[in-house]
Amino acid sequence: MMDAILLAGGSANPADPLYSLSAGKPKALVPIAGRPMAQWVIDALAGSKSIDRLIVVGSGPDCGLDFPKATIFLQDSGSLLGNAHAGLVASTSGGSSSELAMLVAADIPAMTPDMVDWIADQTSNNLADLYYCAIDRAVMERQYGGSGRTYIRFRDRVVCGGDAVVVRAEALTSDGAVWKRLTEGRKSYLKMAAAIGLDMVLLMLFQRLSVADTARKASARLGIRGMVLDCPYAEVGMDIDKPFQFGIVERDLLDRAGRSAKAS
Repeated sequence: MMDAILLAGGSANPADPLYSLSAGKPKALVPIAGRPMAQWVIDALAGSKSIDRLIVVGSGPDCGLDFPKATIFLQDSGSLLGNAHAGLVASTSGGSSSELAMLVAADIPAMTPDMVDWIADQTSNNLADLYYCAIDRAVMERQYGGSGRTYIRFRDRVVCGGDAVVVRAEALTSDGAVWKRLTEGRKSYLKMAAAIGLDMVLLMLFQRLSVADTARKASARLGIRGMVLDCPYAEVGMDIDKPFQFGIVERDLLDRAGRSAKAS
């Protein structure tokens, strides 16, 4: 069992592509298929056998989000980095039965309890400080064609990243520089490579590195133990940044609900 840290910060503003759908609400609270976006993620965490406490960062206890187990609410620090760090610090302050914590974005509402458990099960070896999901382009396009994901071509695969990672909280709170270098290029793999070293950029540009090679080299540069999880679930990487992505995921959620209703 481990903590889940839900990154639910970010205020609604006209510069956000989802502003027209938010009605002034923060992105995490934008309704999709009848529920706030973040509530879908919370329901997946609540249905998991692997999560025993939730730390919500960026939304307060009066936001209407509901988790049936122990919950901690933390204020929005104003940045993704700050929110992640605050959640990890809270996780290390006591109450968790695990050294590991799962960081989850509030904008992947299609994730399910089985997917949460799959990610947690992959970390049972307890060998790494950071477990990062890589999703093959074919997997993503089969489930969400035309989803507009950011992909990178390695020597062996073309992948996008997932928005749920498992970390050893103490390893990434003891040196803020490590976490900053990991997160500053979250939306651009070349920026992330540049933060690690110029030779990494060149090797990636010329497709000389495999996914495993990259994980090993990046871990050595950052001084942490990293492991890439070959994630079979497109839902874990289907974050909603734009209205057309909102439409794709809402149709998926409504179709899922319809299938469930017919089965019952």
